[in-house]
Amino acid sequence: MGANTSQVSDLSESQSIRTLIGPDAISENEPFWNQLISFTFTSPTSMFGVFDHLSVSLLVQNNPRSGNFGALVRVFLSRTKELKISTECQDQLFIWQAHNALFLVRCLLKVFIREMNEEELHLQFSYQERAPGTYDSICEDLLEELACNLVHLIVEVPLLDITYNILFEAVTTLLVLLSYQLFHKEVLKEGLIYGYLTRGRCLSLTSRLVKTLLYNFIRQEKCPAATHVLQTQSEGGGLLYGLASGVASGLWSVFTLGGVGSRPGAEQDQNPLPLSNQSLLLLLVLANLTDSPDTPNPYRQAVTCFKNTQDSSSIPSPQPHTFQINFNSLYTALCEQQKSDQVTLLLYTLLHQNSNMRTYILSRTDMENLVLPILEILYHVEERNSHHVYMALIILLILTEDDTFNRSIHEVILKNISWYTERVLTEISLGSLLILVVIRTIQFNMTRTRDKYLHTNCLAALANMSAQFRNLHQYAAQRIISLFALLSKKHNKVLEQATQSLRGPLGADDTAVLPDYAQDLNVIEEVIRMMLEIINSCLSNSLHHNPNLLYALLYKRELFEQFRSHPSFQDIMQNLDTVRRDSVFLLSSKHSSVYIYSCLQHPN
Repeated sequence: MGANTSQVSDLSESQSIRTLIGPDAISENEPFWNQLISFTFTSPTSMFGVFDHLSVSLLVQNNPRSGNFGALVRVFLSRTKELKISTECQDQLFIWQAHNALFLVRCLLKVFIREMNEEELHLQFSYQERAPGTYDSICEDLLEELACNLVHLIVEVPLLDITYNILFEAVTTLLVLLSYQLFHKEVLKEGLIYGYLTRGRCLSLTSRLVKTLLYNFIRQEKCPAATHVLQTQSEGGGLLYGLASGVASGLWSVFTLGGVGSRPGAEQDQNPLPLSNQSLLLLLVLANLTDSPDTPNPYRQAVTCFKNTQDSSSIPSPQPHTFQINFNSLYTALCEQQKSDQVTLLLYTLLHQNSNMRTYILSRTDMENLVLPILEILYHVEERNSHHVYMALIILLILTEDDTFNRSIHEVILKNISWYTERVLTEISLGSLLILVVIRTIQFNMTRTRDKYLHTNCLAALANMSAQFRNLHQYAAQRIISLFALLSKKHNKVLEQATQSLRGPLGADDTAVLPDYAQDLNVIEEVIRMMLEIINSCLSNSLHHNPNLLYALLYKRELFEQFRSHPSFQDIMQNLDTVRRDSVFLLSSKHSSVYIYSCLQHPN
């Protein structure tokens, strides 16, 4: 069986494929199937190398009479029943042929889903050869059977070198089945496949599937080297990675609202982790399926309530689909893989929705391992898509809501941050570095994207931290004041433009100019007030810990003059003046600085 193998690139021209798409029915017990699924891979990158458009059209035309597509699916299903035993017996040939059968099913599914709706797809599964005058006593839903068998395969077959490829294929086929969203602008809230996975026989396997996909991500297993059965290329990341990239990247594009994916690093290109990446993508797609009117999404429930394996609490969880997983391993994987926007989204989801994981992360004493990759994403904002930047920023916003985090990051001292190239930072606290990167993001946004909400989130993170600022680095203190100077300059420029427009003659087309200037001024003044509140909060709560900020404030005190009489800032400026006057004597007595006395000789 399977002695005569062929290359996948030869399939489209083979007699076996012509027979499959032809009008004659082929029983699933025919030796034909063993011949069809005995082929080897050379890392194909296109599914159309197997089935071109004409071949698929002929199959769609002939399948109602032949039922050959359904027969192919049943051939695969018959082999899945023995996969676990074959794995225990190291039967590579059996696993190889089951994998090839699933590969052919997925190739056809991808084209079917692009060309027809779910009801028409369901019909392709229902066609089968029947003798005249006979009927089936049991109406089998072959599409549901396929979906359930794929879930069973993923959760029950162990991850070994000989099963890596078929597990990857099973995960990717589920992604293909869920890819109808690619062809709809509106969010799909119902569907046959959604129903199978969220309300059907698969429901009882929800927690096991989520747990398995998470462990696939945690393990970060590389594609195994080629074997004598599956001849694959040893370079370029191994078997099948390119094969699924079209579906995976397409789904991810929809998942990130059409954003372009992050640029992969050279290391990722050379050593892809196909099963890990696809498992994570499937997990995110499942967790973000829309709730049905009468049933919440069980996969989202599982993602939001799982616990640590070290949690010995005997209190049962009120949430369904809960399970336990090793938080330490998950945390390590999250720290190591943040260059991927999928991983950043997983981290955001867990921080936002899973209180157990959020508590665990905030209790870690090595937070720099998680925060530094997030800061690096924001630092290289030019190279990232907007969705990745937003997710990284919201993660910081969630973290800075915790006072313990805000205190602890100023106690972590970092040395020689290689990716921060604007200035050599031989020694700086994690908190000061976070401030520098967030301020840089604000300045980039002011000059490039001009996104109001990005400003708001950046400033909100700084505001959350401000009361806990400790021993700010001199450069961080300078950048805070420099940002205020930039905002002040921008405010003056817009104010001058508005004044000039008032002095000029108003024509019929000039009536819309003034509201635009007024809106710009309102936005800038809102940002300026937030900056003043951040400075005031720091000086009011931890003045004696931040002499560098006070020095910078006194040195550039003329920047604040114009806002002292401004009605929007009078209250906050009055408080700042009080804090500043009281602090000068404290600093002069402790530091005996000539600089401080020079400031006193020139009062505001």
